[in-house]
Amino acid sequence: MAKQVTVPLSTLRVLLFPFLAYGHISPFLNVAKKLADREFLIYLCSTPINLKYASNKIPQKYADSIQLVELHLPELPELPPHYHTTNDLPHHLHHTLQKALKMSEPNFSKILQNLKPDLVIYGILQQWPERVANEQNIPAVKLLTSGATVFSYFTISLNKPGDVFPFPEIYLRKSEQVKMNETLKCAKEIEPDDGDRQADGNTQIMLMSTSRIIEAKYIDYCTDFLNLKVIPVGPPVQDLITDDADDMELIDWLGTKDENSTVFVSFGSEYFLSKEDMEEVAFGLELSNVNFIWVARFPKGEEQNLEDALPKGFLERIGERGRVLDKFAPQPRILNHTSTGGFISHCGWNSVMESIDFGVPIIAMPMHLEQPMNARLIVELGVAVEIVRDDDGKIHKQEIAEILKVRDISKNLKSVRGEEMDAAAQELIQFCRNCNKCK
Repeated sequence: MAKQVTVPLSTLRVLLFPFLAYGHISPFLNVAKKLADREFLIYLCSTPINLKYASNKIPQKYADSIQLVELHLPELPELPPHYHTTNDLPHHLHHTLQKALKMSEPNFSKILQNLKPDLVIYGILQQWPERVANEQNIPAVKLLTSGATVFSYFTISLNKPGDVFPFPEIYLRKSEQVKMNETLKCAKEIEPDDGDRQADGNTQIMLMSTSRIIEAKYIDYCTDFLNLKVIPVGPPVQDLITDDADDMELIDWLGTKDENSTVFVSFGSEYFLSKEDMEEVAFGLELSNVNFIWVARFPKGEEQNLEDALPKGFLERIGERGRVLDKFAPQPRILNHTSTGGFISHCGWNSVMESIDFGVPIIAMPMHLEQPMNARLIVELGVAVEIVRDDDGKIHKQEIAEILKVRDISKNLKSVRGEEMDAAAQELIQFCRNCNKCK
């Protein structure tokens, strides 16, 4: 539980409750730090295994202003505590984790009773925390860890399937649509009884991990047509952690390469290449003749020796031109390095925003969920080219190596970052005041 901290009465106490995935916890942590910088007291609530990850991402200066609060899921024989996270979770247990999270409602309610926060900010993948908070007269708002483009596209597809999305630049190809339909069907089966409470006729506040510099017209669309008051909190960019000795050999190697000469290749914490895709990426990198750092991880329990997984002789042929890792790499440090000139990415929202923030062009290779739409957005912005899959969803080595130029979006993002978060903080303060008046 969170330790007691003496704070001024005027301090707003906010409990953050992200979905149980690293890719969701990171943007919540980003918001936690920004609010703590503005004298909010933050409680970050998650399972112990996720809080262990989060604690390593919180600098010492936030020791008092960001408190970690453990949420214990009910004990299920097939879901031991180290599986209380989507990271390295076997695919067949994702449904079980969702069920266990829903079953933790009473524990979450007790946490709210004990801490009595002024506001709950929760992830959009679980709708029930708002109801639980409201039952205790605590206001709650959603934080969307993806962008306005994806949210508006999905909202129209789910709630108004006959309507045409008014931005033709954003679309799904046939193979992507098939995958998406399967995912949405599973999502409805997991949580059918806690639908989005947005449809009560009142304008809903929603925080979004985005910026008007990137998504102005899509934010306006959410406001004008989806009855939302969107408050952008800026892109979810991680802090640069520079004291990890394990990363120094890699960073030193990167430092021997010419400026903008090296491509970073990574597909996130929860997405893995098929054997066919891995071979095509390897051959594409080999043919391109560029320097590269490639994070080639495997699902837990399916780990392989890199030499066996890669094309025969690949590591010998590329020699000092590349590094292939079977573990996490310090992504922000690599993207921020002057030797890095491109990023082959799955186009998860966090990775896309970090790359744009650091001014690194993206070679988009979307794999699943919202990633294809993120890819179309950044192509539209002019900061990416996409590796186009064939009708069967396959990639080909000839499509891998591309040359592109990045515009001035990175500079503009940095100039408005503080302003957008200041505005978001004021909106939250006013929201809590209005809710207190209604009690």
